[in-house]
Amino acid sequence: MKILLTGGAGFIGHHFVEHVLKNTDWDIFILDRLNYASNGLERLRDIRVFDEKRVFVFTADFTKPIEEGLQQEIGQVDYLIHMGAETHVDNSISDPRKFVYANVVGTLEVLEFARRQKNLKKFIYFSTDEVFGPAPEGVAYKEWDRYNSGNPYAATKAGGEELCLSYANTYNLPVIITHTMNVFGERQHPEKFIPKVVNQVLAGKTVTIHANKEKTKAGSRFWIHARNVAGALLFLLSHETKNGDKYNIVGEKEVDNLALAQLIAAVLNKELKYEMTDFHSSRPGHDLRYALDGKKMRDMGWTIPRSFESSLESTIRWMIHPDNARWLRMEI
Repeated sequence: MKILLTGGAGFIGHHFVEHVLKNTDWDIFILDRLNYASNGLERLRDIRVFDEKRVFVFTADFTKPIEEGLQQEIGQVDYLIHMGAETHVDNSISDPRKFVYANVVGTLEVLEFARRQKNLKKFIYFSTDEVFGPAPEGVAYKEWDRYNSGNPYAATKAGGEELCLSYANTYNLPVIITHTMNVFGERQHPEKFIPKVVNQVLAGKTVTIHANKEKTKAGSRFWIHARNVAGALLFLLSHETKNGDKYNIVGEKEVDNLALAQLIAAVLNKELKYEMTDFHSSRPGHDLRYALDGKKMRDMGWTIPRSFESSLESTIRWMIHPDNARWLRMEI
């Protein structure tokens, strides 16, 4: 079997590569543009993929057509996961244009490449919970609920989804779409919430907690470790799915940002200094609560192999180990 993964040098992508290496005998082809979030090939080096003879890495900007020579090098693949994207909400608010190119035009070019594959079994488009917009208390969005993008990043991922569905409907491309939210784990960029809080707590700084307008209630998310996401993707590749369907990959419990910061401080055995801030009013496009319904995947038989608390603690301890502390100091 051969699998092609876009964005494989990125945070979630490299965890998926590691998971496939450990759980299959497949050949893995990686396409990555190597933007700032990839930190070059460091993540792939750190998991020692270059010791493997079945991993092939190509740098390519897939917002442009994939060149004939590169197509020849990759050859025919059995599976394609399109994970490569611009993902940072703040950056999308500051500069939405590059998100349109990366997440909409880039998806178009990857779909065009997929159309030229003769034996493609599945194409997974890796999307986000943010396409649904903020979730009111008590609401968890199902796969086919209406979209209400709250920021340009979310809108471009929704646009990519619709392109994928159009290729499933028009060209019978074997597309499925996943939504997930707030992934964490080893080697995450320090601009993200968990490594940022680890850095701030270790330095004795005040942690800013995104809250409601009254500054009384912290924002909340369903957090999930990247290994669990990788396991869910491999599950979807190995189980029967419906062409053009969507699947939510969801953490097992909802945790608000203040409780999460307190958990981090407890693992570090440090005091948490924090302040609640009404961030949404100053930066529209950031939503207080996101929530997805994970029943569909559970009914298919997928379960999270390791709890949130256990995954969080092991990740923090990995981050602060002297051999790994450099990942907390990556230049932003």
